[in-house]
Amino acid sequence: RGAHQTAATSAPSTRATSPTAWTGGGLISTTAGKVFFQNASGGTFACSATVANSDNRSVVLTAGHCVVDAATGTGYRNWVFIPGYTGGNRPYGTFSARSLFWEPQYVSTRGDANWDYAFAVMNTLNGRTLAETVGAQGIAFNSQTGRHVHSFGYGGSAAEGNGERLNHCEGDEFPDAGRPGSTMWGIDCVQTGGSSGGGFLADFSGGGGYLIGNISVSAGANEYHPTLGNEALDLYRRAGAA
Repeated sequence: RGAHQTAATSAPSTRATSPTAWTGGGLISTTAGKVFFQNASGGTFACSATVANSDNRSVVLTAGHCVVDAATGTGYRNWVFIPGYTGGNRPYGTFSARSLFWEPQYVSTRGDANWDYAFAVMNTLNGRTLAETVGAQGIAFNSQTGRHVHSFGYGGSAAEGNGERLNHCEGDEFPDAGRPGSTMWGIDCVQTGGSSGGGFLADFSGGGGYLIGNISVSAGANEYHPTLGNEALDLYRRAGAA
């Protein structure tokens, strides 16, 4: 990860640029949610995630750095997803993860952001799966790049509502030119700490679309997502069968 790029987990490290509160309702308002977890030393952190359609109806897409410590390969614990979180309210309850799936190359490279995606499989709540409860977004792999995309997350800056509301960015995506070897794409907007893992969606209309990546790193006034290729597809299939 280049020194100029910062991962957006907990403390806001970059100034938020142009995200706005999402007021459009629709499927994204129930399928986007806030994540909390603890690391090995017991510190609590926040991220974002989105429900992805899957065979077991229980999968969310998030960032690799929201599920595993790339330096040690140790998965985080007490991992929960709160769909539709707003101002402390948990309208659909709190779903706990039964398993976390991260890309092995994210750990083997000690955190190369090209591999900074992950999936979490959530337990049922009140006898219902996550997707039965709130719905699910589509997800696409090896999809066309350079399109108009939308991103959603729970950034922690004051401008974003201090992590208490869902924020939205949109723009035409472009390749990450700032990091040698990068295969990431991004837009001219930044959501800050806590937005990591939030969904990037293409073909977005009426609150629904196809997940094509997750918020991973920011540089300057831009935020970037890893692309979901064959490795991500394999990981997603494993999560959907878990």
